[in-house]
Amino acid sequence: MSGAVVIGSGARTPLGYNRPASVAAVRADISVITEHPYMIDRFGEPMKVTLDPGLDMAVTGVARLTEMATAAAQEAIRPILEARTKPSICIAFSTGEERPGQGPEVAAQVATGLQRTLGDVITITKVVHWMGGHSGGIAAMQAALNLLDRDGIDIVLAGGVESYLNAETLEWLDDIEQLHSNNNLYGFCPGEAAGFVALTRANMAKRLGIRPLLGLLSAGSGQEKNLIKTEDIVLGEGLSDAFKNAAVDLPEGAQIDRIICDMNGERYRGNEYGFAALKTSGLFRDAADFEAPADCWGDLGAASGPLYTAIVIEAEARGYAKGPLSMIWASSEAGRRDAAILSRVGAM
Repeated sequence: MSGAVVIGSGARTPLGYNRPASVAAVRADISVITEHPYMIDRFGEPMKVTLDPGLDMAVTGVARLTEMATAAAQEAIRPILEARTKPSICIAFSTGEERPGQGPEVAAQVATGLQRTLGDVITITKVVHWMGGHSGGIAAMQAALNLLDRDGIDIVLAGGVESYLNAETLEWLDDIEQLHSNNNLYGFCPGEAAGFVALTRANMAKRLGIRPLLGLLSAGSGQEKNLIKTEDIVLGEGLSDAFKNAAVDLPEGAQIDRIICDMNGERYRGNEYGFAALKTSGLFRDAADFEAPADCWGDLGAASGPLYTAIVIEAEARGYAKGPLSMIWASSEAGRRDAAILSRVGAM
């Protein structure tokens, strides 16, 4: 599987309505973790969450997800709308996993909404969707590489959208002790967001007259058997497999300069990464020097990977990147682990 280039990127997060605003706030270490306007946890305290400031709390479920996804996707396709020709586009995206407050039909319903809103301005030839959880956005980027290789598609709009802010979902997180509070420090702060990247081959970008923002060298996945919320002890097997699979084509001696991940305060995720980093220690310049944006914008689940890509894009564009190679990774509760290696354009 050969790599691709990123020619567009969009973000809708609790920190901003677009990529530059969202990433600038993360870089400034601004946190928007706040009290939910009316949901109370089992300790009698307001739940700690992050919210999209532009959405009314009365907008829920599929409508909320679709509005966020549409905004991020529209930003990501902006360069394509100005291209010399009008290419065919496939959409590949993930929502969060099925759970209380989010049934199995959600991804398909969001896909219908995206097709309806984007179909007026771009030619959509195919839509692939699933409910993959935290690693879903990176899995969409990996799916894009496969689609570009096998299906002769010009561009893949790959992304993820997430919102934990359904009342039933929040109550469930509280009941199973995953909700962060002053009385449960190892829980996480649920949030909501959408992120998309437009991916194509370098020759197609040139034909369209679009300057690539970043390279997507490769992506890899793994499967963890010892899951969160079980008695099993996680040893990082699935995550280390994802790291190795993503890095299989790296030149000998190449090391990752920057690591951005979905660690969110839960002990499980910290333990998992610790073991995975030990198993792949030679891959990183400094495995301890990782970034976890959940401290700023909360846990963004399936949107994570494309939003981490946005962070790297802004670093490259503004000249503060740590080095030419970055790795993004995420871990879904059902066991899928995904990692992707991003590169400065022309570095590899």
